Amino acid sequence: MIQDKQCNMFKVMKQHKSSYPNPIQLSKNQAVIAGEKYSGNESWERWVYCFTLDKKLEGWVPEQIIKKVGKEALIIEDYIAKELNVEVGERIIKRKELNGWLWVKNVETEEEGWVPQENVKPIAVEE
Repeated sequence: MIQDKQCNMFKVMKQHKSSYPNPIQLSKNQAVIAGEKYSGNESWERWVYCFTLDKKLEGWVPEQIIKKVGKEALIIEDYIAKELNVEVGERIIKRKELNGWLWVKNVETEEEGWVPQENVKPIAVEE
């Protein structure tokens, strides 16, 4: 039997390793410095490089959760830019989809984080 009408189970088809060991973590209503928009070869649109006001943390933040206020910006929901390291064949459960990335939970380790959507494919779950 399929888990539900929307397939939330995925299989990793291409390994992903995080390039950011200290991901930016932001709280709702936190002020940040919003920088440049992402402009790479991938189809990852609507990502903005942000800095905490003390400039201790920096990273990519989805444009949808940024509210511009003058020269600064406010974050409208809690967010962490933690990328999940995954290996080919691992199974993950999608929790959220945003701008070409999925927030997922690894079925085996129960660890959560972002992975590029292009690195995974949906699979049917049978009970």
